[in-house]
Amino acid sequence: MEPEMEDKTLELMCSLPRSLWLGCSSVAESLCALRCLQSLPTSRAHNQNLTVMESQNLTDDLSPKKTTVFKLSNGSLSRKRPSRVSFEKEKEMCIQMFEQWSEADQVEFVEHLISRMCHYQHGHINSYLKPMLQRDFITALPAQGLDHIAENILSFLDARSLCSAELVCREWQRVISEGMLWKKLIERMVRTDPLWKGLSERHQWEKYLFKNRTNEVPPNSYYHSLYPKIIQDIETIEANWRCGRHNLQRIQCRSENSKGVYCLQYDDDKIISGLRDNSIKIWDKHSLECLKILTGHTGSVLCLQYDDRVIVTGSSDSTVRVWDASSGEVLNTLIHHNEAVLHLRFCNGLMVTCSKDRSIAVWDMASATDISLRRVLVGHRAAVNVVDFDDKYIVSASGDRTIKVWSTSTCEFVRTLNGHKRGIACLQYRDRLVVSGSSDNTIRLWDIECGACLRVLEGHEELVRCIRFDNKRIVSGAYDGKIKVWDLQAALDPRAPASTLCLRTLVEHSGRVFRLQFDEFQIISSSHDDTILIWDFLNVSANGQSEGRSPSRTYTYISR
Repeated sequence: MEPEMEDKTLELMCSLPRSLWLGCSSVAESLCALRCLQSLPTSRAHNQNLTVMESQNLTDDLSPKKTTVFKLSNGSLSRKRPSRVSFEKEKEMCIQMFEQWSEADQVEFVEHLISRMCHYQHGHINSYLKPMLQRDFITALPAQGLDHIAENILSFLDARSLCSAELVCREWQRVISEGMLWKKLIERMVRTDPLWKGLSERHQWEKYLFKNRTNEVPPNSYYHSLYPKIIQDIETIEANWRCGRHNLQRIQCRSENSKGVYCLQYDDDKIISGLRDNSIKIWDKHSLECLKILTGHTGSVLCLQYDDRVIVTGSSDSTVRVWDASSGEVLNTLIHHNEAVLHLRFCNGLMVTCSKDRSIAVWDMASATDISLRRVLVGHRAAVNVVDFDDKYIVSASGDRTIKVWSTSTCEFVRTLNGHKRGIACLQYRDRLVVSGSSDNTIRLWDIECGACLRVLEGHEELVRCIRFDNKRIVSGAYDGKIKVWDLQAALDPRAPASTLCLRTLVEHSGRVFRLQFDEFQIISSSHDDTILIWDFLNVSANGQSEGRSPSRTYTYISR
């Protein structure tokens, strides 16, 4: 067909009602029908009942066309299809011409043709093209020797998606199995989530992770079946926290002339505690036996922190002592504060101490024996009870009812957080969040950058003495002898009702709670009642109680 004729025909196609030509099964048929329509009178309004019995072909190249009948009635046109032989011949001619063109010309022609079609036809074309445009690259990559790329792509899936991928086809299942992708998923969770890491250590399946393919590594099916068991363990632990189900272990630290455990810190193997009787006791976390006693302070041990190399303690004798973590030998004694050292923190070569003398001391800690005073921060009007810091801020809280923020790098004052109605006894700071406890019996959550109080938690009946938080929970201990577990995420949501924030109250101590530390599986707390309690939310017996007092085993150590 000549270009002019083609354009004229397509133009006529677009000008006519769709009902006249939508029934055509191909472009060739549409053009054929339109040729016949060109022979009709131009005014269709005067020819509604006209029946066209025959129409001759308009061009010589389409001369074999059989007679086509059109019938106009009430504005609609019905058409008898041309013979199949004629259609196949015309289609073959079009295909032959199309195949002679370059790819660019073919694309241009098809684009032009599609632009002249209606939405109905576009839908049919889209349905036809859609499966042609899809590619099973996971199956195709191994065929090209690129199994590792297919495995790497699927390794980013979560558990639900990985289950679905296994059901796609046998090839996908083979890639997942041979690539040990369930093992890699569990390893990724262990690396990024402390709860998974803790479970891997406690349940002994960590030994099957982070190893190359050897005879010691189980097949992929082992990890596939392990994953839902881990999820079940996690759900059980979360339920134990919410319901207060736990096993309790108790260490009695009685001494002859004093009573009270003021501070503690623990790891997987040991608990180190500072006592009112001036001593530091180190306990085996599994047997709960006392391994070592460090003596040297002439006053109560009020605060401590340790790492792999040293134990640093602060005392009511106004000194800070540095001990060798292995031998228990005193390596250094820092004499600066004029009154009791109430709290201290050290990390990455920096140590901060605070005192009843209202000051904060910032120390450069090159080594256990090379510690020098960098700066003294003054601004509080009462004893500074607690400090915490990171690379950006030093945060301190005082009996003067205020929290002060200082620059870690310059030691310059930044801002004051006001809100508590009485002195502040404890706080923790991480990222932008500060959580503090006060003798006004409340806990407050603060945004350190703007100084805004985000939430006030009420529930304790006496001074809130110690507080810790992680990504999920806040755990607080008070002079009322109670430990409360709070929902941190709910507390940060202003829409959450206050009545939903406290998840559980734990009552086992018979005296004031002085210090606590917790992780995903347990809380360890110390009290004026001279005990250390281990609240285990992982290894809960079948008859573990959610209310009341828990079954416990008690160990008593009597100094000689």
